[in-house]
Amino acid sequence: MSLNRWISQVSIPMWTSVWMLSGPVNAGGGHPHSEAPTASVSIGPHRLPDGAVFLPKPAQRQMDVRTQPVVMGDLAQAVELAGKVVMDPNAGGKVQAVLAGRLQAGPRGFPSIGQKVVRGEVLATVEPTSGVIERANQAAQLAELRASRALAEKRLARLRELSDTVPRKDIEALESEVQSLAGRMTAVGASLVSRDPLVAPVTGVIASSHAVVGQVIEARELVFEVIDPQRLNVEVLSYDPTIAADIAAAFLVVGSQRVALKLVGAGRSLREQAQPILFSAQGPVLSGLAVGQPVKVTIESARRRQGMRVPASALMKSPSNQTIVWVKSAPERFEPRTVSVEPLDGVSVAIVAGLKVGDRIATRGASLINQIR
Repeated sequence: MSLNRWISQVSIPMWTSVWMLSGPVNAGGGHPHSEAPTASVSIGPHRLPDGAVFLPKPAQRQMDVRTQPVVMGDLAQAVELAGKVVMDPNAGGKVQAVLAGRLQAGPRGFPSIGQKVVRGEVLATVEPTSGVIERANQAAQLAELRASRALAEKRLARLRELSDTVPRKDIEALESEVQSLAGRMTAVGASLVSRDPLVAPVTGVIASSHAVVGQVIEARELVFEVIDPQRLNVEVLSYDPTIAADIAAAFLVVGSQRVALKLVGAGRSLREQAQPILFSAQGPVLSGLAVGQPVKVTIESARRRQGMRVPASALMKSPSNQTIVWVKSAPERFEPRTVSVEPLDGVSVAIVAGLKVGDRIATRGASLINQIR
């Protein structure tokens, strides 16, 4: 058999098979003849297999994402210490009862928490309570003094009528005795009906109140606390004795604002094996703080170190509880980067490892990026 004849015999069934496969194939009965749907591709924000986040530009604008490049700088070394807000002894005070007795409201009633008061204003009064026998003895003493005074006044009247024959010194002695009896009567009578007024020691607001109508209190019992909300002190405990000797500046963050603290002094006796350090602060921002509230104080030293200043809002936590920032590696791609952080000034932090100069990190909207799955 020649080669051409063999090719012609084999080519016919081969091309027939190719034509049959390339032609339309109809499904059997009961099957739809419509085209299969095309799989949709998600273009929304999502987490990529390598841990990065794909975030389109429209989503970045909706989430108000803002970024900034990091630069290396000379920053102050700082440390964060736990503290609490305490009363300024020159701008606040306690109102305590001197005598035991029954509490009565002042001219404007009992002041409520947060109410403004003026120095010297009567906040409440204490009606002293004494025993029945003691009050009976005072009443008897008052009656004796009243009778003695009446008798002395009659004798003084007779002596004045006989002033020409009676020495002047006898008349003056009797006049002095009458005045003395009057003063003793006033003192004893006041003790029976006297009330102890509780006045505001400073101008400010009521920080705490323990007053109830008809309440019986003991001597030295605390009734009110008055503070100036714009003048407070902050006390921290330091377990490192070198910190107090190397304080260049101190800050307290209230909300989103930073408040500068002024060093008052460091204690020379330990408390809970730590050295207390006292700071003072002033300003309307302090109105949001309460006495006894725990706070964090950032203390800067005179020593310097190299680092990258970034806002504290850029720091996030990874699923493994590591501190990370989101680095913008492409226009629509953000990558998590583990960093080493040290405190700086309360509002910003210093990144000392994990980034290189020029990296652009998310400073606003980082928490939303961190939630994308």
